[in-house]
Amino acid sequence: MTGDRIVSWHPDPSVPRFTPPPGAVDAHCHVFGPADRFPFSAKAKYLPADAGPDMLFALRDRLGFARNVIVQASCHGTDNAATLNAIAASNARARGVAVVDPAIGDAELEALHDGGIRGVRFNFLKRLVDDAPKDKFLDIARRIAPLGWHVVIYFEADILEELRPFLDAIEVPVVVDHMGRPDVTQGPDGPDMRAFRALLDARDDIWFKATCPDRLDPAGPPWDAFAAAVAPLVADYPTRVLWGTDWPHPNMQDAVPDDGALVDMIPRIAPTAALQQALLVDNPTRLYWAD
Repeated sequence: MTGDRIVSWHPDPSVPRFTPPPGAVDAHCHVFGPADRFPFSAKAKYLPADAGPDMLFALRDRLGFARNVIVQASCHGTDNAATLNAIAASNARARGVAVVDPAIGDAELEALHDGGIRGVRFNFLKRLVDDAPKDKFLDIARRIAPLGWHVVIYFEADILEELRPFLDAIEVPVVVDHMGRPDVTQGPDGPDMRAFRALLDARDDIWFKATCPDRLDPAGPPWDAFAAAVAPLVADYPTRVLWGTDWPHPNMQDAVPDDGALVDMIPRIAPTAALQQALLVDNPTRLYWAD
C-alpha cells in the first residue's frame, strides 16, 4: 500500500520461460497516474498507487514484448490524459483505447486519434461504473466509424444475452475484454463458452482478448481450467484474438499475479508458432497499427 492507495501488481515479476515473437504486443494494459499530474476521477471506485509509463515500459521489456495497447482505466474516468501521456512517452510503441463522455465533440475525437487512440471502451461492470447508457454508447459508436476505430466492451457472462441487441446494433468492429468473463470451470463446452461462441459466430468482426487467467480461474496458478477452456477458442478463431497482461491488474490486490507466469500461459492457449504470431503480432498490428 501507498497510504490508502492500492498496489495490485507484482513487485518483481519473473522472467517468462516463453519468448514472444519479434514485434509482440501486450494488447491490454493500463497506467495509473502519476496522480500528481493526472488525478483520478471523483467517481473512481478504487484509488491505486502510481503505475506510470516508466513502470509499464520496463515491464514490457522484461517480458520480451515490443509494443503496448494501453486501455483507459476506469479510475481515470473520461479524462484520457494519463493514457495519452503514456502513448506519447512510448516512442511510437503504444496505441490506446479511450473512455469518452457521450457529449465529446468531433474535434476532441480527432485529437484523441492524433494522440494514438484507436478505440473506445464501454464498461458494463456495475462495480466499476455507475451508468452504462446504451443509447449514448451507440451514438458514440456511430461517430467513431469515420476514424476507423472499434469498440471495446467489458461485461460479465451473466448479462451477455441481455446485451445481444446492443452488440448487434454496433456498426464498427467489437473487441470483448476477457471473453466476457466466462466461468472457465465449466470447460470449453460449458454454457458460458457456448454462448460466447454464438456471439462470435454471429459476426466476423467481433474480436476477443484471451486474457486474465488470474481473474477467471478461481483455483489460481497454474490456471489449468483457464488453459483447458480457452485453448480451443483461440484455435477456432485465430484471426480475431488478442492477448495482454492486464497490468497493473486493477482490483487484484488480494491475489496479485506474476506477469511472467501470465506470459507463460501463452503457449498453453496458443501452442503453435503460427497461433502465437497471430495472437501477439499480426492481429493487434492489424487492429491498432493499420495506419
